[in-house]
Amino acid sequence: MPLYTAILFFSILIPFVLSFDRKVSFYKKWKSLIPSTIVVGAVYIFFDVLFVIDGVWGFNPDYHSKVVVFGLPLEEWLFFILIPYASIFIHFVLEAYFPNFSIGKGAVKVLTWTLILIFATIVVFNFDKAYTRFNYTLLVLALIWALFDKSGLLNRYYLSFLVIILPFFLVNSILTGTLIEGEVVWYNNAETLGIRLGTIPIEDVGYAFSLMLLNLLTMNQFQRFYTSLIPTTKSQRINK
Repeated sequence: MPLYTAILFFSILIPFVLSFDRKVSFYKKWKSLIPSTIVVGAVYIFFDVLFVIDGVWGFNPDYHSKVVVFGLPLEEWLFFILIPYASIFIHFVLEAYFPNFSIGKGAVKVLTWTLILIFATIVVFNFDKAYTRFNYTLLVLALIWALFDKSGLLNRYYLSFLVIILPFFLVNSILTGTLIEGEVVWYNNAETLGIRLGTIPIEDVGYAFSLMLLNLLTMNQFQRFYTSLIPTTKSQRINK
């Protein structure tokens, strides 16, 4: 089994098995989660393909399967379904077992606008760096969307991300060369800030943050859509 395949398999194994835990019942989220990973993943895949073409990053064939589509190994396509699944599972586990796991609206607004300003400034002064520009532009857009989303998602997500980033960091560190010879995924340092956390480009923290946040926001949209399809009862119509 190629290393990239093994990493994805073990990343999804426990979250999938525990999806049927009665308190979390994560399997009930599948009808909104699966389409959201496809929609959001399509955006990331599009730029992924462009980055490979432009030499922003690439993949070591020694560590992935021989199935390659548009320059991306099969594992990279699966990454945008399986890793969000495992990460968002953590978010809902924390929500189920720690319902008061959140921060206040005022703090969320201050933190969010501060982050938007910081990352927008980084984009402006590093616009020539493709990976930096992509990551932080998408992060700013995700934060603006979340800020005006009425579900209060950010109140919980800021905290759950601190937990999500731990396994994500472990997975990404291996992909970028920790404990292995070479890298599964290599980066062109000319297209990044050149700052690494171990072997991981610092932009990948923003990458993880926006990927999971956009999936959660899109899940909310699908859930609202499904709710709108439920016909109102006669008593509900009278009350209106």
